[in-house]
Amino acid sequence: MLTISIITLFPDLFVSPLQQSIVSRAIKNKQTEVEYIQLRDFATDSYKSVDDHPYGGGQGMILMVDVVDRAIQYCKQQHPDLSSYTVLLDPQGIRYTQQTAVSLSKHNHIILICGHYEGIDERIRTLVDAELSIGDYILTGGETAALVIIDSVVRLLPGVLASTKSSQDESFTSDMLEYPQYTRPKMYNGSTVPSILLSGNHAHIAAWQKDEALKRTKIRRPDLLKGKMGPDAARSG
Repeated sequence: MLTISIITLFPDLFVSPLQQSIVSRAIKNKQTEVEYIQLRDFATDSYKSVDDHPYGGGQGMILMVDVVDRAIQYCKQQHPDLSSYTVLLDPQGIRYTQQTAVSLSKHNHIILICGHYEGIDERIRTLVDAELSIGDYILTGGETAALVIIDSVVRLLPGVLASTKSSQDESFTSDMLEYPQYTRPKMYNGSTVPSILLSGNHAHIAAWQKDEALKRTKIRRPDLLKGKMGPDAARSG
């Protein structure tokens, strides 16, 4: 089972999203558990301060290293038998990918630190195993990013999806986008389902799906193919 500890100032932001769909089912089936750690509980002053003005001046307030460190240590102490992997959600982090999700799914305890305010004390970076960013844009806080990571990781856990092939065939798993898919009706507004999908020839269908996935990737995300099929792969077709 995967245990996920979320260090956050706003635990209520997680309640409704994690009560839905696949993640909710995984929690009910005890394939994962999610716990919320209120960062303010580790402040030492009467105001429950977790941030302060930066030395040397600057805009806004930044999270304090000692408060975050106490929260991390608490998470680890609550699960002494697990091997904790601590992740700081930060726009300066490494870009999050499907491969990162697969790697995270192999851990048994993940600690997610949701940043907030203008930034963090630089020393917090020395307390974590990884810094991750879900994209080149700024969010109000790390809670939204944490939800993205939880959803993408939990669905990879054994037994969470009805079929392991479902996750294997998805976009980005094989460094290509997923092939086009169709369902009923066979014709809609003059647009028909490709005849090969109705042929019943599974070998031909698989070849078509692979070819269509490659075509779609070349057009929509040629960056995924760079270095994998030669220098002209991203420009061809």
